[in-house]
Amino acid sequence: MKFLGLKKLHQGKFITRYDLSYETVDGIKKDYEIISRDPDMKGFFDVSEHKVDAVVIIMHSEDGEKVLLNREYRMAVGGFVYNFPAGLIDPGEDALIAAKRELKEETGLDILKVEDVIYESYSAVGFSNEKNMCVVGVAGGTFSPSTSTLEEIEAGWFTKAEIRKLLKDQHFAARSQAYCYLWSKKNSDN
Repeated sequence: MKFLGLKKLHQGKFITRYDLSYETVDGIKKDYEIISRDPDMKGFFDVSEHKVDAVVIIMHSEDGEKVLLNREYRMAVGGFVYNFPAGLIDPGEDALIAAKRELKEETGLDILKVEDVIYESYSAVGFSNEKNMCVVGVAGGTFSPSTSTLEEIEAGWFTKAEIRKLLKDQHFAARSQAYCYLWSKKNSDN
């Protein structure tokens, strides 16, 4: 495919809608609709090489027997979805600082140990170039309600058996569903 250009169509508060023009290998010209956190993309470099936008926080309990999930009401789907705590990286923050802040804001918990920071990934590669960094580790403390009235979040610890049950009939964000499926099957009898 050959990139031909982009056109900004709508500027929202948090996302911007663009049409990307390209030519297929057989010479057909197409437009591809995307949204981006970047309000000022000018060319292909801006689409493909922009900064990391957000952090995903994958935390386990101190004994390693539970994983932390938020049950959060998401307007885009009109209902509750299980997901890892996550949020935007604010100006001046790196992924670790943002992860600590977001975890505290959404759950009241603290990161006790960082085991890994996973390289950049995309939130929804089919229609957005939003990039994430995943911070993996151990959290602890006492749960408290989200500090934002804009979010309706119920945070909790879940065992492998509880995860396997949720996976049967509850909505998840895809990244959380995939991780939870694999984690809940590791060293289990099922």
